[in-house]
Amino acid sequence: MGNACLPYALPLSVNSASSPPMTSTAESRSPLRTTANTRNLHELRVTRIGFLLLENFSLIALASAVDPLRIANMVVERCVYDYQLIAMQAGAVRSSDGIRVEPDALLTATNDFDAVFVVGPNPIARKGLGTLLDWLRALARKGIALGGLDTGSYLLARAGLLNGYRCTIHWEDQDVLLEQFPQLIVSNRLYEADRDRYTSSGGIAPLDLMVHLLGVSPGSKALAARVLELLVAERRSNEQRQVTSLRQYIAAEHAKLDEALQIMESNIEETLSIEEIAGYMNVSQRQLERWFQERLGKTPANAYLEIRLLRARQLLYRTAKPLEEVCARTGFSSMTHFSTRYKKQFMITPIADRRRYQAAL
Repeated sequence: MGNACLPYALPLSVNSASSPPMTSTAESRSPLRTTANTRNLHELRVTRIGFLLLENFSLIALASAVDPLRIANMVVERCVYDYQLIAMQAGAVRSSDGIRVEPDALLTATNDFDAVFVVGPNPIARKGLGTLLDWLRALARKGIALGGLDTGSYLLARAGLLNGYRCTIHWEDQDVLLEQFPQLIVSNRLYEADRDRYTSSGGIAPLDLMVHLLGVSPGSKALAARVLELLVAERRSNEQRQVTSLRQYIAAEHAKLDEALQIMESNIEETLSIEEIAGYMNVSQRQLERWFQERLGKTPANAYLEIRLLRARQLLYRTAKPLEEVCARTGFSSMTHFSTRYKKQFMITPIADRRRYQAAL
């Protein structure tokens, strides 16, 4: 399957959106041999994995999932993870970055996979999915494990393949997923591995998922630890939550400021007064205002308003909720007041902003 079994080669042909696909090459390597160490790391049976690429797929999600497998092959000193890139039609597939990747096989080909991962697109595709969904359902009937990386979980849900499973998705798309599939068990974790369903959130979370999978049969915890050592400095478990706001960056070194922002984020629909927030924290309102001014250069009231408006924009972009509901769910009692504040913050009205976003999809 492609270049997967060349342990030092990444099986991708990547180019800018304006240039034709180019094929990467790997240096020749000495023959691999079995040692006692490799047998301790892995059962030495091949696992075949497919990565389905859709137009506007997340390149960072793909790379984060593939590289642990490449490193595992290098550590074990033989091809034990054989992976292949799949596309729905012939030709290079464009990522959301504009970089194009040449697939190894088409959706219609007969492939004997142990697991298939859907590398989610951004924005999420809504139309022309019939063939894809039927293919995923057919894989599930064969007992093939299925995964969704980044927004790939949405497509598994569309195929009805996440019912009864724990799953996760990029935090910006959780509302979309739950709005359309309220029966799902959706967490805010970096990844979920529930029986034969594997889902991850965005960014480099697929790396964490893959390291987890390398630690179970036919791999081993020792293999996962070695791969992790070569890739990153610290392992993140699936218990770790996604970073869902700037609060986790700008307030990381100030516990009280972090607490105040967390209270605000947890009380968006039914808002609190700044005096009430200070009271919950057992500090004076004046002290709270001083912390915000020193660290963020704004008042607590302005920071609270920005949090609510950002939440409103997320609902406008990611859901089909009517404007009145978005207004109510972000703590505004008046549509006029909401629209005025929104336009002042983003230099565009809520309706025009939603239309502009949808037109760009």
